[in-house]
Amino acid sequence: QVQLVESGGGLVQPGGSLRLSCAASGMIFSINGMGWYRQAPGKQRELVAAMATDGIIYYADSVKGRVTISGDGAKNTVHLQMNGLKPEDTAVYYCSYPIYVGMLNQGGRYWGQGTQVTVSS
Repeated sequence: QVQLVESGGGLVQPGGSLRLSCAASGMIFSINGMGWYRQAPGKQRELVAAMATDGIIYYADSVKGRVTISGDGAKNTVHLQMNGLKPEDTAVYYCSYPIYVGMLNQGGRYWGQGTQVTVSS
């Protein structure tokens, strides 16, 4: 079993920044395979960024250049630094594990409870 706990969401004005964190515990041996998804009201869940199990970092086209995923292997924690936030970034953001390169759209077996990000003036 793997437990994922997200933090760092909130309300931010357009153009602002937020840093989300996901702490993993349980049967996890590497931060490779951890990543972030989001789901906006009325929309399907989508990949934001992932450090997939192949060791490669993937970003959604909609966030490239504005979002950076990073990790702390010693703490089994990944972060999502989001800059230049737009109203369309408003969504619940979820952490997932393990994310295989062939399953980027679906995500992993384990999911966190989600953290709300709202971008509004």
